[in-house]
Amino acid sequence: MKGKNLKSTFIWRILLCAPIFSFYFLPFTLHAQVAGLNALTVFDLSSVGRTAGLGMDYLALFDNDLTIGIDNPSLLHSGMAGSGVLSVVPLFEGGSMGSLTYAHSFGTLGTLAVGFHFVNYGRFKGYDEEDNPTGEFSAGDYSLTVGWGMWLDSNFSVGVNFKPVLSQYEQYTAFAVVFDAAGSFVSTSRSFAATLMARNIGAQILTFDQTVEQLPFELSAEVSYKLSHAPFRLFFAATELQRWDLRYEDPLNPTTRTDPFTGEVTRESWLAGTVDNLMRHTLFGIELTLGKALFARVGYSYRQNAEMRGFDAFNLSGFSFGIGIHAKRFDFSYARHNYHLSQAPNYFTISYRF
Repeated sequence: MKGKNLKSTFIWRILLCAPIFSFYFLPFTLHAQVAGLNALTVFDLSSVGRTAGLGMDYLALFDNDLTIGIDNPSLLHSGMAGSGVLSVVPLFEGGSMGSLTYAHSFGTLGTLAVGFHFVNYGRFKGYDEEDNPTGEFSAGDYSLTVGWGMWLDSNFSVGVNFKPVLSQYEQYTAFAVVFDAAGSFVSTSRSFAATLMARNIGAQILTFDQTVEQLPFELSAEVSYKLSHAPFRLFFAATELQRWDLRYEDPLNPTTRTDPFTGEVTRESWLAGTVDNLMRHTLFGIELTLGKALFARVGYSYRQNAEMRGFDAFNLSGFSFGIGIHAKRFDFSYARHNYHLSQAPNYFTISYRF
């Protein structure tokens, strides 16, 4: 019993100290992350249909589905070995995104997953400063992911993703090396799972214009829970834990208004602002079991909805929907994620067990 307690203490130290080490050794990654101001944002894009359908960045769930281990290396395990995953996401104006991943088990040493992820932004017409055409060019981001996961006992696991990323925009090139560190707990019944992850820890090696840019570091946590006799599983994620304030002042919809006739100033209450900021850190998802082989998925991101709703009181920005089909040797997932009002990419993922 004493040895078991020592092992549990050691496990918890690993899970709690990994994010702390990332804060200590890499403080430059902890600057405020503002959308559109970070380099190599391909880090934040998942091409997996199941994950996209639930509106999550990654999944905390014990399953034999390799699509879980692609984004969450701490949940890689031997049941995913021998599986391959192909994902394709048609984007806009000829662009596309996709990934290809395969996993292999090394027994007690852990499980390894190797994948390739790309975002192709299409082809563009180039012009010089005098508006003379210079021909067409392409732009894209390409990432190799090497993930390793190991179970410390039947409930605790750790994992790391190593991700070198190359960005090629016409003649401009940037290159970075980053990694994710994650720890998970899964209940003995497998009905509850929780993951704490520090993502995108690293640095640029090659830059576009000799200026080192911020990488989208993120500390996040996710849990999932399935009631004993309920036909659904609930997902909840807390994102951007390294930064509290995710709000910004929209000049078209300010929080402080002045009546042009009376001069009366109306300010947003402290409580309303605090609740709004808190909700921007949250993601919600639900996976409904419709039978032995059919699943329906719905996800919601309050932050996406708040930032993309415009002047409408309600719209589908931030909502995601999906279905899944499970068979003996393959799984198929489809999802549609409404990032903003005008466009919603479709995700197609096929998993095959060789």
